[in-house]
Amino acid sequence: MSNKVKEFTFLAVFLGIIIGIIMTAANVYLGLYAGMTVSASIPAAVISMAVFRMLGKKSIHQSNIVQTMASAGESLAAGIIFTLPALVIVGAWKDFDFWPTTLIAISGGLLGVIFMIPLRSALINNEKDLTYPEGVACAGVLEVGSSDSNESGAGVIFKGVWLGGLFKLFSGGLKIFVPSFEKAKLVKGSSLFFGMDISPALLAVGYIVGINVSVLVLIGGLIGFSIAIPMLGTPEGLENLSALDLSWTLWSKKVRYLGVGAMIVGGVWSIISVRSGISAGISGLKSSYQKKNESSSDMGLFSMLTLMLICFAIVFGLYQAMIGHLGISFLTTVLMIICSFLFVAVSSYIVGLVGSSNNPVSGMTISALLVSAALFLALGFNGDSAILCTLGVAAVVCCAACTAGDCSQDLKTGQIIGATPKYQQWAQVIGVVIPAFVIAPVLTLLHSTQGIGTGLKAPQATLFASITKALFGSGDLPFDMVLIGALFGIVILVIDNLFLSKAKFRLHLMPIAVGIYLPVTLAYPIFIGGVINYLINKKKKNVRGHDGGVLLSSGLIAGEAIMGVVLAIITYAGITLYNSDMSFGLKEILSLVAFAYLSTTLYKAAKKS
Repeated sequence: MSNKVKEFTFLAVFLGIIIGIIMTAANVYLGLYAGMTVSASIPAAVISMAVFRMLGKKSIHQSNIVQTMASAGESLAAGIIFTLPALVIVGAWKDFDFWPTTLIAISGGLLGVIFMIPLRSALINNEKDLTYPEGVACAGVLEVGSSDSNESGAGVIFKGVWLGGLFKLFSGGLKIFVPSFEKAKLVKGSSLFFGMDISPALLAVGYIVGINVSVLVLIGGLIGFSIAIPMLGTPEGLENLSALDLSWTLWSKKVRYLGVGAMIVGGVWSIISVRSGISAGISGLKSSYQKKNESSSDMGLFSMLTLMLICFAIVFGLYQAMIGHLGISFLTTVLMIICSFLFVAVSSYIVGLVGSSNNPVSGMTISALLVSAALFLALGFNGDSAILCTLGVAAVVCCAACTAGDCSQDLKTGQIIGATPKYQQWAQVIGVVIPAFVIAPVLTLLHSTQGIGTGLKAPQATLFASITKALFGSGDLPFDMVLIGALFGIVILVIDNLFLSKAKFRLHLMPIAVGIYLPVTLAYPIFIGGVINYLINKKKKNVRGHDGGVLLSSGLIAGEAIMGVVLAIITYAGITLYNSDMSFGLKEILSLVAFAYLSTTLYKAAKKS
């Protein structure tokens, strides 16, 4: 690449930091609410190109730096919110301590970036079976933006931000809309349930992940609420509950653990199925150390080792503060480093095969959690210190896996447009470190106003809290449901690999498992978004990155999430926005009408692509 090409500039880095912070905060909210996060790459690319064009510049390479930084921050948010809230849920933490939360995020994110560097050549350049779909889509956006005007694309995103924010204001602030509606009826001792969340963000998530994943999430939800709950009937001691309370009690205490068993199987299978990719990654790591005349396109070996030593020192210091035993702290840190590299390789390989939406991060994190828990149990540890260390390992590994998966897509984008890998890698480092400082304050704010684990379900964190409490003697898991879920997961894997390996519609296990574990109320709006995606792509083959539906969806997610954080600040300040005497039935009708309008708007935006 010519030295005259502007790439890693101050303006690109500054813009990447701003968008990265906003998308990180948005994904903290979305992940706690829905158990899912979405990539910031495409909206960041579109917004940055519009900004550069307004400044009289048109730089595909600077825009690539912006989207690389923005996506690094939002993926880091996923790693944290899937794990650390468990410490508050189990009571090991009273709140989200700023420095431990921030340092875990930084160290996990940096390990994801560092371990991805030697894997780049093996997986992105040389592995022909890995397509990295989100990376290819983002490259398409950048290439189109380099030749065509992109103000309209940015306008679609900001329209989505406005609509999503306004909807959240009406539901969460003014209380004119209801966030969900739920109905249940007892029939012959069994509870029949139907309910649906009314959320622009969930509708948008469904559009972005597409019909396959959204259908699988709904299948999982229906297995839990329409099959498992009625089959359980009314257990002894729950006879006095209403149909609605019975449904939620059975789901909370029993049914969702079917999803846990399936996730464990999915995590183990993901490691087995990508063993060749892990082998290639290890070979790439060895060669990067052995080649004296190594290409200068990647970050230098000295920089890599320095960053790794910083991560090692941070994590060792945290574990030492929690455990107070040098030998065990060192052993735990080494275990964390090994698990991080293993799951970085797994994550990078899987997102190349099936995309980030199907990346089984939850299953991989459960695997890391079980390995570290087994170590502490063997050493005789229990109580809060064991829970702290177990979830500390899981948090770092989860951050590394999430960040590596997203960085892989970014590096694929860079390969296609001819970017310099080392500039992207340094952009990822900055994109991890700076947004990490906003995660703890946002978590604290949301927890104090909405309650993490109650108002915000935080499904993955609640799961990890239940597992650690059961393993260390202060809780109880329905192991029969976990076992049934594991057997179910094996059946799904067998069906998918034997009969659907070449089909367009795949039975990916992790979305089904997540669907079982999440409330089915979340699955319906996600499914509606997936159906809209299907209808659009049936009529015309949209290129994912050029799809106005993806841009509007990104705006809807950001708008609802940002307004959620703003409303949390208002609540924290003791300000009340609502005093509505409107009947609940009327609120439901208004909410459904508004949701139908959003769905129609999304369809029209996608149709205009």
